[in-house]
Amino acid sequence: MIQTPDVKGSFALDARGLDALRLQAKQNPEQALKGVAQQFEAVFLHTLLKSMRDATPQDGPLDSEQTRMYTSMLDQQMAQSLSAKGIGLADVMLRQLTRNRAAAVGAEPAAQPADASAAAAGEARPKAGEAKPAGLHAGRDFLLRMKEHALEASSATGIPARFLLGHAALESGWGKHEIRAAGGSQSFNLFGIKAGRNWKGPTAEVMTTEYVDGAPRKLLQKFRAYGSYAEAFRDYAGLMQGNRRYAAVLKQNDSAGFAQGLQRAGYATDPQYADKLTRVLNGARLRQTLMA
Repeated sequence: MIQTPDVKGSFALDARGLDALRLQAKQNPEQALKGVAQQFEAVFLHTLLKSMRDATPQDGPLDSEQTRMYTSMLDQQMAQSLSAKGIGLADVMLRQLTRNRAAAVGAEPAAQPADASAAAAGEARPKAGEAKPAGLHAGRDFLLRMKEHALEASSATGIPARFLLGHAALESGWGKHEIRAAGGSQSFNLFGIKAGRNWKGPTAEVMTTEYVDGAPRKLLQKFRAYGSYAEAFRDYAGLMQGNRRYAAVLKQNDSAGFAQGLQRAGYATDPQYADKLTRVLNGARLRQTLMA
């Protein structure tokens, strides 16, 4: 018999706890509801901690992207520990989930608790490169819609349009997993560009996978939000031109060189990022779209 995972007492960044919860959701959905509710309470507490952290100055001499990342990890663990005693939210949610499940029995197939646990943990957005389009047509539809924006950004930066389209396809899962702002509204952020302290525009916060010392970790990150796809491509072009660490990337003319240049410049923490991007750039969908 599988025991209910001890979500409250576990390490907040250990993905194995969620894996155990997913497994239990398949084998014993009713018991898994408790774990889902507990995980949701931990995520809620982390959001409160993060809001308080964001309200304090973060531009001191010892502040950096690295310190902010580790501070976020600390806040997640604090939230997990605080949820051990609980604030009552998990109990309320458990009662509601139980009622919903009871009402759904006999009426229509219930949603898989595994999906509910992933949503509560903020796992709606997959890692870059994992999402696959439904088929050749689905991938080409996304590329055709973005082709004009890519050509415009290409003329401004000199970066080949196929690199821009391929990068957008990888980061957004071919448009299927675009970053969503609060309430599900579009962010139009196809490139996974984060909102640093110098970004003054709107933002969208989502849980995403970052690699720390080579190991995947789930972190709540703040991303830039735009008013349109055209604006997103223009901002991407500005980022490539305005940040000197990407100077070498602008000089690349082959797929592997471009992908490796982005990884060396620190665009993503995934150690396999360059390989994933190279496969997309060399794929048939991209070649056929640019020939259209």
